[in-house]
Amino acid sequence: MRLRFLLPFAVLATATPAMAQDSAQPACELHIWPAERFQAMTTGWLGGGLLDAAGHANGDKARRSHLASALDPQGQLDALTKLDLVKLLNLPPSKIVTHAEALDRKTINKIKTRRSDSAATCYSELMVTDVFYQKAAMWGRSLRTSFMLRTFQPGTAEPTIRKTMGGNGLKIFPVKEGEDTTAADAELIDVFQRNFSEAAGNFAKQTASR
Repeated sequence: MRLRFLLPFAVLATATPAMAQDSAQPACELHIWPAERFQAMTTGWLGGGLLDAAGHANGDKARRSHLASALDPQGQLDALTKLDLVKLLNLPPSKIVTHAEALDRKTINKIKTRRSDSAATCYSELMVTDVFYQKAAMWGRSLRTSFMLRTFQPGTAEPTIRKTMGGNGLKIFPVKEGEDTTAADAELIDVFQRNFSEAAGNFAKQTASR
């Protein structure tokens, strides 16, 4: 009789592409939080200012709402965990731990201690801090995303902090009112992922320059 051996359910349930290849849980942890803040800014040929902002206020409000829907907290986490985060961030084999509730943006720079109750000795935090849509008359449409990576070294109370952003152009978003948003939503997720890959490269440059 052939026997089948199954991995424990907990390992299967938490396995992601960014985790170690073997079945053993890695000793390191990477905790991820999504952004709570979405911004949209459209500038015409007036080049900004109060008059320009007032003229685009209603449209930018709708675009912020669409961003918050397509890239809601779970959408951000799903997009990130589909990437090989450990490889992109040059981390040791790490268990990915996601947090569905965004951190208060006002506390991200103020609180230096761990934002989870994990006691892992090998521990890092990735925070999405801002998601920003911009349309400029001269440069076109783009999505920019800001990230913060905090690494806690053994025996240290405060982390090593790196901040950067990634930004790429948009061709579909935003759609006109009443149009199907499926393609625009998919584009936002794709660009969000590309923004992170760009940000990860910036993190690597910051590390190399130290």
